[in-house]
Amino acid sequence: MADHDDHEHHPHDSAEDERTTAPQSDYSGRDVAIGAVVALVGLLVIFGIPFLLA
Repeated sequence: MADHDDHEHHPHDSAEDERTTAPQSDYSGRDVAIGAVVALVGLLVIFGIPFLLA
């Protein structure tokens, strides 16, 4: 059986241990602003390009 679990061979860095992706994690106003900009760009692509091509 192949051993796919390398946890015992390669200890985790402390930076990796601090990384989380849970939606309950704290976020800053900067994170909200970046999300808003990404949303606006997405809306511009979805609605702006077809409007320009029509």
